[in-house]
Amino acid sequence: MTQLSPAPEPAAGSTPGSTAKPASERSKSLYGGTGSRRITVRDIAAAKERGEKWPMLTAYDAMTASVFDEAGIPVLLVGDSMGNCHLGYESTVPVTMDEITLLSAAVVRGTKRSLVVGDLPFGSYQEGPVQALRSATRLVKEAGVGAVKLEGGERSAEQVELLVSSGIPVMAHVGLTPQSVNAYGGYPVQGRGEEAAQQLLRDAKAVQDAGAFAVVLEAVPAELAAEVTRSLHIPTVGIGAGLECDAQVLVWTDMAGMTAGRVPKFVKQYLNMRELLGGAAKEFAQEVVGGTFPAEEHTFH
Repeated sequence: MTQLSPAPEPAAGSTPGSTAKPASERSKSLYGGTGSRRITVRDIAAAKERGEKWPMLTAYDAMTASVFDEAGIPVLLVGDSMGNCHLGYESTVPVTMDEITLLSAAVVRGTKRSLVVGDLPFGSYQEGPVQALRSATRLVKEAGVGAVKLEGGERSAEQVELLVSSGIPVMAHVGLTPQSVNAYGGYPVQGRGEEAAQQLLRDAKAVQDAGAFAVVLEAVPAELAAEVTRSLHIPTVGIGAGLECDAQVLVWTDMAGMTAGRVPKFVKQYLNMRELLGGAAKEFAQEVVGGTFPAEEHTFH
């Protein structure tokens, strides 16, 4: 039997089984990088060139955003998903510019390194490029976001082009666009069938040509998302779009198990935070009712 040589010790900062990267390369990584300045769209483009995959999460307040920032999440989206999971609406449609601006500013204040992307809510850009520029400018000036996101492919290309030419980076969003829930009659998978697939590919290329720095692909068959990713020079951000996208995003309340009831098929829950938080609330209540809180160590004299 051939005797195998012992495996080399992993380099400092690496994990067992991983391929160690030079320190200079690690410092440039979006996730796990050592830089302290804010991530920019140039860093996103460089990651695409390196073939680096990266994570994105939503955030809606300063405290949660600070946790994700400290965890190394390079991009935080202040999504209009706040309508469903933060503001109590039934969909994203009712979310207003005032709400997005207020919560985007909180996320920016709670972060140091993450690129913060603010969503343009329904009704804030559909009238045309000038309305889109007015809305996006407000998010940049009042909230301090580093980029904005808007839904739509070919139909939103003119908006993307004007924003980018005006100095505002844009993340586009194609496939399932939740602001169109009333037109869809729900949240169906998009891009199935040859005609639909070709339209989605045209949409992705249209926003790339208009200057978007990245494009979200939502609820798209994995094979189609892989084809789109190979066809573009800007990164794709998948949510229900398979493994081949350049990045992946989840709504944080889905990811952490705060969402009650059913969650979409593409969601993986990494924590049961709803159960943990509920348990803590019950323990607090029981101690209050039982007269054991506040204890002596929590009392002033």
